[in-house]
Amino acid sequence: MARAGQLVDPAPEPKERKPNVETITAEGLRWVNIFESPSPLECAWLEEQFGFHPLDLEDVLSRNQRPKIDEYPDYLFIVLHFPVFDRAVGRLNAGELDIFVGQNYLVTIPNQPLQPVQYLFERCRQKEELREQHFSKGSGYLLYRIVDDSFDYCFPMLRKIGNKLDAVEDEIFSGRSEEVVRDISNVKQEIINFRKVVRPQRPVLRDLENANQPFLAPTEGDLEVYFDDIGDAHERIWDMLENYKEVVEALEDTNESVISHRVNDILRFLTAISVIVLPLTLIASIWGMNVGVPGEGDSEDFYVVVGAMFVLLVGMVAFFRRRGWL
Repeated sequence: MARAGQLVDPAPEPKERKPNVETITAEGLRWVNIFESPSPLECAWLEEQFGFHPLDLEDVLSRNQRPKIDEYPDYLFIVLHFPVFDRAVGRLNAGELDIFVGQNYLVTIPNQPLQPVQYLFERCRQKEELREQHFSKGSGYLLYRIVDDSFDYCFPMLRKIGNKLDAVEDEIFSGRSEEVVRDISNVKQEIINFRKVVRPQRPVLRDLENANQPFLAPTEGDLEVYFDDIGDAHERIWDMLENYKEVVEALEDTNESVISHRVNDILRFLTAISVIVLPLTLIASIWGMNVGVPGEGDSEDFYVVVGAMFVLLVGMVAFFRRRGWL
């Protein structure tokens, strides 16, 4: 506490935080990217710079939107989901990408780092030739490049799932069928999560292909062909997921069959042993009764009974082996 009359320097005022946005401008086109989840400050900056509809900015802040496309007279608002592997929980989650695209600008807002978007942004910022190639054809073509790269990034993830399925198949027939149950469950959960991310994109891509906006027409040709290519990539992804779904279900059934077959073998073996031992137990019980039995008190008859039991044991084992029960 300061003494009376002592001068105290006032506390420094906190610095005003600037919007966390990065921009690339070339060929009259501006690409604005927000690498981290936006705050109200970034949304206010976007509203000031571009005049986006408040409901769209509210959707950006909610970070819990289904894939969709909202068409306005001068821009499109697109929400897409892409699979992202969450190392913290060890499974696939949906990464959301919000996109505003207009005549001379494009804004990308991922809710978490999306490697294809970051990689393309950095390449365009560092390489002038690539920047001119992508930016010179307009915002529609740049939109195509971003979405196409994001969907192409799904294929390596699908190949990893395919490798896991191959490994699971090898483990089933290597005698680890019980331990592989958890592996099958994990792969099955990955496929289910992947399908949940990919399935809702189909109507969005169809609407994007049919969107009638002047900025979706590049200087060369028609973008409908490009967006149709994205639709084909989406269909290939969905076909692979359908195939993996059938494969994992078949592996699950096969694993259950292998486990059941081994359990049946064990039960058959134990049943055969029980049937073999049963007559021997009966003979031993008869001669062990506390009543008069033939040969009682004669040590030689003991060896006769034991020999008979041994001959009966060998005969039953031979009979069971001939019938294939052992």
